[in-house]
Amino acid sequence: MIDLVKLHVKAGDGGRGCVAWRHEKFYANGGPFGGDGGKGGDIWFAVDTNETTLMKLKFTRKIKAGNGMPGLIKKMHGKSGDDIIVPVPLGTMIRNAANGDLLADLTKPGQKVLIARGGKGGLGNMHFATSRNDAPEYAQPGEVGESLDVQVELRLLADAGLIGFPSVGKSTFLSVVTRANPQIAAYPFTTLEPNIGVVQMPNDRSFVLADMPGLIEGAGEGKGLGHEFLRHIKRCRVL
Repeated sequence: MIDLVKLHVKAGDGGRGCVAWRHEKFYANGGPFGGDGGKGGDIWFAVDTNETTLMKLKFTRKIKAGNGMPGLIKKMHGKSGDDIIVPVPLGTMIRNAANGDLLADLTKPGQKVLIARGGKGGLGNMHFATSRNDAPEYAQPGEVGESLDVQVELRLLADAGLIGFPSVGKSTFLSVVTRANPQIAAYPFTTLEPNIGVVQMPNDRSFVLADMPGLIEGAGEGKGLGHEFLRHIKRCRVL
């Protein structure tokens, strides 16, 4: 189960403004006519209920949004860069890898959060004409898009979690009360990743039950599977 990845995200840069002049038959001194650059693309993370792990991000080192296009003549605006929407499972946490700050905690279906904002496009020379300088040969460069390293961590969301020593029947119990089919065998640590099932109750009620890998003494210090599964029990309402 892939539940922890690190990525570099880079939003798009804004396009530069255009230096251009109005050249038309009846406008001998048409003045500045350069358009603005397009905005750089943003990077969003969004909950996709079809995703269950971070497998699709495992071999992704960098995510980059599109840059804005430069401004055009005749005051035409440059095309904005394409946004990037990264689908992640429910229960995903996104942190700034540099300082550990929590940027987003995606715990609701359909939730979407902006992680890196694209740079603004530069202004064309039409914005800089004044009474003292009616022919500015200057336009703004586009702003640089935000760039940062993020740590993406998945913590399962469950109403109840089954914890206990290895080989005490957690997976067997889950297979009986739900339709889940976890691996069951008579040796320790058969379960190496959490399994989830839905328990159906009377009156159309149900709850989500998670089977956690075996807990042994010293797991908090990294023994056995250690923090590989301890992160998941933090989301359970009942253990």
